[in-house]
Amino acid sequence: MSDMKSYFERMKDKFEKLRHQDDVIVLSIESSCDETSIAVVKNGREVLSNIVASQIEIHRRFGGVVPEVASRNHITAISNIFEEALVTAGLKKEDIDAVAVTYGAGLVGALLVGVNFAKALAYSLDIPLIAVSHVHGHIGANYISHLSLTPPFVCLMVSGGHSAILRVDDYYDMTLLGTTVDDAVGEAFDKVARVLGLSYPGGPEIDKLAKSGSPSVRFNVSSSLKNSLNFSFSGIKTAVVNYVHNKTQKGEELNKADIASSFQECVTDELASKAIRACKESGLNKLVVAGGVGANSRLKEKLTEMCQKEEIEFYSPVLKYCTDNGAMIATAGYYMIKKGIGLADLSLSAKPNVDL
Repeated sequence: MSDMKSYFERMKDKFEKLRHQDDVIVLSIESSCDETSIAVVKNGREVLSNIVASQIEIHRRFGGVVPEVASRNHITAISNIFEEALVTAGLKKEDIDAVAVTYGAGLVGALLVGVNFAKALAYSLDIPLIAVSHVHGHIGANYISHLSLTPPFVCLMVSGGHSAILRVDDYYDMTLLGTTVDDAVGEAFDKVARVLGLSYPGGPEIDKLAKSGSPSVRFNVSSSLKNSLNFSFSGIKTAVVNYVHNKTQKGEELNKADIASSFQECVTDELASKAIRACKESGLNKLVVAGGVGANSRLKEKLTEMCQKEEIEFYSPVLKYCTDNGAMIATAGYYMIKKGIGLADLSLSAKPNVDL
């Protein structure tokens, strides 16, 4: 216990010096779900390396992520990924100024692999440990995709675990404007994909299939949230399930492409229209999309068109930074250092849920 305390006391001084240091190199670790990723980023925007070991092929046979399998594969991969990240960046361990790690939200077992590795690394190098929210990391993906992007802006956060609209006034000054009252949008995509017999991960499969269909199926979905910035995706998911079940029971042919297109059209309409409304109500002319569903081609199409019409600047991460990756965590960690927040001690643990 005394050793843990003395480490944290030493880090307070180092952390304060880092805030005012011209160049800061952050090594980051992301293991919240089924990607093991370690990155090295300089000054929050210059990606020196971003190594990702994906487990998609492993979990595809199960139709989704199996938490225990994910944890075991993180353990197997993380040391090699760490070495590769340093070699790719052309640096040694001693060149790292701080270690940033995703501590939540995500699968607890998977997160613990990254958190424990990060704690051991930070302690051994005697450098600060920064606890980063996965949600804030997704926002950070835009800073490395668009080097000139700065707050304030409205952020549409869309992923497997989160659906929300945030007003971002500064790097760590955020206000929640709206959120899902039930399912996250990425979760809805995955469940609908499963009903249609598509493989994991469901979001890209629906996006691909929808291109050959038309939005001709009308799903009855409640509009009780139409006057708020909150979302509900449970209704559309259930409507698709019932539609497929009824058709199957009657022995009628299913046009899966039309179902995928109709579902996607309904969901992206809801996301895009409320994001634009949030910009207007906030008086902000910049809209940022973050999270894995931000890679959806139809959503990007709609947001691009609507933003042009409303004279709103639109930003979305390049594809490789939409999904989980270490670089976005390093960027978030860097801005936490500059803000003077996020310093963690060796008691840091994983959290399945974190506040937006």
